[in-house]
Amino acid sequence: MTPPRYPVAVDAVVFGASGVSVEGRPPGLEVMLIQRGIEPFKGQWALPGGLVLPNEDIETALRRELLEEAGIAPAWLEQLYTFGAPERDPRGRTITVAWIGLVQPAQYLPHPATDADDARWWPLKDLPELAFDHAKILEVARTRLRGKVRYQPIGFDLLPESFTLTELQTLYEVILERPLDKRNFRRKIGSTGLLLDTGDLRTGVAHRAPRLYRFDRARYEQLQTEGYLFEI
Repeated sequence: MTPPRYPVAVDAVVFGASGVSVEGRPPGLEVMLIQRGIEPFKGQWALPGGLVLPNEDIETALRRELLEEAGIAPAWLEQLYTFGAPERDPRGRTITVAWIGLVQPAQYLPHPATDADDARWWPLKDLPELAFDHAKILEVARTRLRGKVRYQPIGFDLLPESFTLTELQTLYEVILERPLDKRNFRRKIGSTGLLLDTGDLRTGVAHRAPRLYRFDRARYEQLQTEGYLFEI
């Protein structure tokens, strides 16, 4: 018996953070969505993605779709899960490999192309109805992000190169969806030894100018080879 062959697709849940370093703007997480220009679900919002071409590997296909449909190129991407329910695509069974990515929205001005009519950042607190099973994929990604940010410093990919400790804590609170004790958080993050004081201050704020820090990525990569465990 010849085994059945099914199309393979990729979909990406790309998160960004808004309002973390902007006074007077509520902080929150956003996700990149595209408005489908073709059937099925024409006109509905969906995660960027598409079919893997015969000459592509999975990650190459994903990065191509992100550039074509939304104009973004995340530095950090990771495979999330494989979704293959028979009914997930009304055109016929399609297996999709979902990914999770992080970017700073200010670095990318979405510009849709190919089969996307529009692309924009949507607040997680105000999402439209999503096509296919993309609401389920998004929820799995949110759960992965909440767990992973506790033991891997991926949150720094959502921040500018220089940031304050308050901005860093706000970001963690947004991702974890709960408040954190200021003293305990600063003790833990300080004990990692991965923050470098830039010697500069945040300007343009109404209160006392706070210090700016940056993430010492080179030191973290070195510590990883020695079995270092990051934990917040």
